[in-house]
Amino acid sequence: MKTIGYQCNLPIRREVDVMVAGGGPAGIAAAVTAARLGAKVFLAENLSAFGGMGTSGGLPFFCRPTDGINFLSAGFGEEVYNRLWEEKGAGVKMVRGEHPEEIGGFIYNPEVLKRVYDRLAVDADVDFLFNTSLIDVITADDGVVTHAVCSAKSGLFTISARVFIDATGDGDLCAMAGAEYEKGDENGKMQAGTLCSLWSGIEWERMKIWCDGARMPEAIRKNLFSVPDISLPGILHTVADSGWGNVGHVFGVDGTDEQSITLALVDARHRLPEYETYYRRFVPGAENAVMLWTAAYLGLRESRRIMGDYVLNVEDFKRQAVFPDEIGRYAYPVDLHAPHPMRERAKDDVFQRLRYRNPGESYGIPYRCLIPRSLKNVLVAGRCVSTDRYMQGSLRVQPGCHITGQAAGCAAAFAASQNGVVRDVPVIALQRKLTEIGAFLPNFNHKEGK
Repeated sequence: MKTIGYQCNLPIRREVDVMVAGGGPAGIAAAVTAARLGAKVFLAENLSAFGGMGTSGGLPFFCRPTDGINFLSAGFGEEVYNRLWEEKGAGVKMVRGEHPEEIGGFIYNPEVLKRVYDRLAVDADVDFLFNTSLIDVITADDGVVTHAVCSAKSGLFTISARVFIDATGDGDLCAMAGAEYEKGDENGKMQAGTLCSLWSGIEWERMKIWCDGARMPEAIRKNLFSVPDISLPGILHTVADSGWGNVGHVFGVDGTDEQSITLALVDARHRLPEYETYYRRFVPGAENAVMLWTAAYLGLRESRRIMGDYVLNVEDFKRQAVFPDEIGRYAYPVDLHAPHPMRERAKDDVFQRLRYRNPGESYGIPYRCLIPRSLKNVLVAGRCVSTDRYMQGSLRVQPGCHITGQAAGCAAAFAASQNGVVRDVPVIALQRKLTEIGAFLPNFNHKEGK
């Protein structure tokens, strides 16, 4: 590949305590939390709204935020939930206290969530820019990131900060700074992606939600699909008479490679009309279904996992782990989508085997999962925190991102007010502050200093 030298002097447009890269559910939680605790915060988001997959990505659904008894994404996550209800933006109210298998989460209006997030950021005095991309970082030899390089319509500029939070979902900031990471399974293969969509024309009283894939085997036998794949998560009945489609897969996509993403988007848009045909022919109530729109960007379930001081692993899920540096607890099942097309469902599907059956069951999330091994003043939040592949399949959903984002924002505010080193944040002080702002930390009562 040919190369060309390029050099320029970049303006330092902001000098802040905390810089957050990414405004998805983890990033907005981190930024608002840090700002409320007195930190001067700047957030860069490359899309046109906060919320990530839950808004621009076309999947307005909070996966289970409870363990059947307790609201696990308490604090920031519960505030978002309550504001959605207050602004009439939630479609199906979640019933608390029932068997966890019967609490899948809740559906909401994504436009209302955009406004909720906007208001939270503005009211907390977060300085933020949309349509602004992180493209590089400047790192000192001792593992301290000094500047983030951003690109926007006005050109290139830098942000100076004491602490940085990587909430990009793909671990971009950490990877740019040289942090260790893993990606995919042992062969580097990642879960399939999905281009979500908006639907109309469905008679919801006739269509059985979550059962709309029942006749997929028959449709596959009739060669309806160019890529036969039994997996069809389905269309959710949301606000009014619309439906949001988490329908079909694109395979072999690498979310850290723009060429791979481009090919996957073209492939998804080309094949989605096959699902429109399927619904019309095979699903009662969907005879007049019309797909109106596909999301602004591709839904990716998996990419980098930044290796931290602790790697949350599947054994922690099984034993309902408790940690001395716990910053939250979560309970969503391990949800892994196959990296290749499947003509029939596997009987030993991981999603079915790794789930909690009883109310109150959950696993702990240690603060160490948010700390990249080789970096001093960087935290991670959201999908790219330090886990094995199974645990990423559980923690990657929106309530999990609220939990890790809130903790990262709290820790960043602490670190920025001291020496900037995230490992030096006093764990008990961090846990005490998290409980004060509403986080669910049931095991902190047993700690000295409470």
